[in-house]
Amino acid sequence: MPENEAAALYRLMTWLSPSFPVGAFSYSSGIEWAVEAGDIVDAASLRRWLAAMLTDGAGICDGIFLAQAHKAASANDETRLGDIAELAAAFVSSRERHLETTSQGRAFIEIARTAWHHAHLDRLIDACKSPLAYPVAVGVVSAAHAIPLAPTIHAFLHAVTSNWISAGARLIPLGQTDSQRLLAELEPVVGTTATRALAASLDELGSATFRADLASMRHETQYTRLFRS
Repeated sequence: MPENEAAALYRLMTWLSPSFPVGAFSYSSGIEWAVEAGDIVDAASLRRWLAAMLTDGAGICDGIFLAQAHKAASANDETRLGDIAELAAAFVSSRERHLETTSQGRAFIEIARTAWHHAHLDRLIDACKSPLAYPVAVGVVSAAHAIPLAPTIHAFLHAVTSNWISAGARLIPLGQTDSQRLLAELEPVVGTTATRALAASLDELGSATFRADLASMRHETQYTRLFRS
């Protein structure tokens, strides 16, 4: 493997590893309320919920934002990058989801910039006037380090899906084997979503996961909570 490819793979695996400290374990994207409401009761219902979120909800939307941010940053189009960052921060459906994506985005930027400092990255971040949503942060950092978009978006969606499954495993609960089986079953869904996001424009943004949006909103007033969203 060429040295530059090895370095890119190393960074991508590090940044999107469950151990990278962005605080993802604190958030469930509304899954906690869905479990309490009885929408998610086992591995099969969790798989259906997550497949919908990937194909018609936060998954595809975040994938599009990541792809567009990466393309704008790679082209040094700071004006467009700022517009994408503003739209992504405003696009989330609830206060808690806004907290989730911007908190993770801020942590991702701060840690990646400190450990892998890059002067070009500082300039790109300065072009974003709004708080950076998590997918935009990943797109900007990976572009600044010349990491190709296709593996970045696949790794990002894998990381997001893994965190959703981890939340479900703690809430339902599920065993380790069932969790890994679920991740394997969602592999083609993640791949298809990544491919769609790579080819999509901002005009194709949109979601139809109304129950998931309601879950995120109702979680704000849920009596007992383990997660922040």
